[in-house]
Amino acid sequence: MQKSDETNTLFQLAVNLVNDTSRHIFLTGKAGTGKTTFLRYIKEHTQKNAVIVAPTGVAAINAGGVTMHSFFQLPRGTFIPGHIQRDGVIGYVEINDKHSLFKNIHFTSNKRQLLQEAELLIIDEVSMMRCDMLDAIDTILRHFRKQPDTPFGGVQVVYIGDLFQLPPVVPEQEWNILKDYYESPFFFSAKAIADAKPLYIELKKIYRQSEQNFIDILNRIRNNQVYKEDFDNLNALYNPAFVPDDTYITITTHNRTADAINATELQRLSGPVHTFNAVIKDDFSEKALPTDLALQLKVGAQVMFIKNDTSSEKRYYNGKIAFVQNIFKDEITIRFPDSNENFVLEKETWKNIRYIYNKENDEIDEEELGSFTQYPIRLAWAITVHKSQGLTFDKAIIDAGSSFAPGQVYVALSRCTSMDGIVLKSRIVPYSIATDKRVLEYARQETELVVLEQVLEKEKYHTWSLALQKLFDFTKAVQLLHHWVITLESKKIPYLQAALLMADAAKQKAIELNDVGRKFKMQLDKLVEQAHTSGETKSLQERMSKAVEYFSQELATHLLEPIQQHIQSLQHATKIKKYKEEVVTIEGLLWQQLQRLQSSKYGDLRFSTNADYYNKYQPGEPTKKIKEVKPKPVKGSTNEESFKLFKDGKSVEEIATLRNLAQSTIIGHLSTYVAKGELDVEALIEKDKVQPILSVIAEVGAESMNAIKSKLGDEFSFSDIKLVLGHHTWKLQQENAKETA
Repeated sequence: MQKSDETNTLFQLAVNLVNDTSRHIFLTGKAGTGKTTFLRYIKEHTQKNAVIVAPTGVAAINAGGVTMHSFFQLPRGTFIPGHIQRDGVIGYVEINDKHSLFKNIHFTSNKRQLLQEAELLIIDEVSMMRCDMLDAIDTILRHFRKQPDTPFGGVQVVYIGDLFQLPPVVPEQEWNILKDYYESPFFFSAKAIADAKPLYIELKKIYRQSEQNFIDILNRIRNNQVYKEDFDNLNALYNPAFVPDDTYITITTHNRTADAINATELQRLSGPVHTFNAVIKDDFSEKALPTDLALQLKVGAQVMFIKNDTSSEKRYYNGKIAFVQNIFKDEITIRFPDSNENFVLEKETWKNIRYIYNKENDEIDEEELGSFTQYPIRLAWAITVHKSQGLTFDKAIIDAGSSFAPGQVYVALSRCTSMDGIVLKSRIVPYSIATDKRVLEYARQETELVVLEQVLEKEKYHTWSLALQKLFDFTKAVQLLHHWVITLESKKIPYLQAALLMADAAKQKAIELNDVGRKFKMQLDKLVEQAHTSGETKSLQERMSKAVEYFSQELATHLLEPIQQHIQSLQHATKIKKYKEEVVTIEGLLWQQLQRLQSSKYGDLRFSTNADYYNKYQPGEPTKKIKEVKPKPVKGSTNEESFKLFKDGKSVEEIATLRNLAQSTIIGHLSTYVAKGELDVEALIEKDKVQPILSVIAEVGAESMNAIKSKLGDEFSFSDIKLVLGHHTWKLQQENAKETA
């Protein structure tokens, strides 16, 4: 698991701002300051529904995410904010506006729901992201989240990258169109940034270099403030005739140059070539391969690791140079130049994923589409600047000729740990390190530390409060249960009528909990405000603890328990696999809601320590056993017992006393038989109460008992309403039967 540096104040502050506020953030920093570590730490530790995207396939694979083009179905060509009053093609450039963007997007229902549930969007390597593509993403999120006036549809966006490194690639023909709308091709010129300015956080602590003179030179290169002495110091490293020993790697600008150097050096080695073929499973783009599909090696070959060692030994890191000591069949033995230790290399697997919305867990999951399995090395006599991003070298030959674009010299130099390990194959001249003035201007917008601390202190309480509010929102449960009820009648399952009654009772309970939760949230606002302003948290602790216990108990016993019993009753039934999956999805959503209640917190306050719910109701646990196969509407056969006693002449009050239950519970048992037409509603309620309740049901619907009660007033009880709702259900069934006949 990725760890954070607890001594790095800015790193910790940035983590807290992501997790405890909804602020957009631009997280940047010089090479080697821990941006990749930050990304991995957030991915592993955030509680938010997060999606990671990057501009290129390789960057996406390295970040553990997906390309932004595939995730958002971004168009080819350009995106123009607003509406185009002309043809969709200018010259050879395809241009898109809001209308054509949506016309060409074909999201599945799961992707639409995923976009609705997303809370955090992380864009890695944002220096390479174009302004128009960010505006296209903003437009898509506003539309599909149905929040047209809110930047990114309310999703928190974290941008990660170093603008002083590789810039976005915009062909001249496309920029000739875009320049009428944007000041620069960089992401910070997007209209969305103007609408939602991110906090600019620059990590300062450098982990890669420790040589202060080298650090100072790199800083001045970034800021276009290079002195003559700096050029003199760098060009003192110029040695075009240098013949490297076996630990140098050449950093060059073009793939063909790097490939030629690697091929030549490999050919010079004696001995046979051994080819190790990667295994591609299912869908994995060849454009995103982290190393060669057919890796060719010889004993003595200089190689570089392209992945950190995930074992506890941490023997290598991304960019570490090593040598092939021995090859025997499919076994590769590796040696490091700084030690005599040899070890047998193991293959690694990179995954191509897509994000899906998991209804059962109510969260965003990663689904593996394909994988690439190969030894985590590549030939390392040479590498391109693009592929060197994020890597660390002790010794490098830098071919820093005039062909370098702005930012490339800085990337190449900053891969190295010290100047002692650098050899220049061509001199560095001033125009090859010119930083874009628009980048320098944006860099002046860095947010001061004290402001970041104030933002966190001010907004974390609001974020914590929203998290508490969500605990008592049962809207998703109501929607899912309502859909279950209306589709259940067409299912061919055992004991269908009992299942219908149980499902309807569960839906009514969810509606009831949602109504109670809505009222409690109004109290909660005041309690949170009091805790925030006065610092006194006792009242919040007491009320929240009671609320968590009440909702947990109600959810567990009236929703989860009967549904889990229903699932168990189906375990021997055949030809209902899809139906079982639907019910398990409902169980999963309810289980997740119960777990959120049980793990709820407000800062350091915790509101529950009851492990019984986890032990008793965890899906799939063997502790949930029932004696009968027949499903039970609320408490199963307990309904029959109440019904039998009533038919034997006992009153509701007498049955409640005999069974040590509340009278309202007995009414609930009997209402199921009213709904089946086996019990006359007027045997339990005065005749003159039935019609007024039916009239209100016709007016406001049968979904909410609270809505019906508020219309009727105190003259009518919830028990009265429950009985007439059962009667109403039976009447509808009779009418449907007549129509069918």
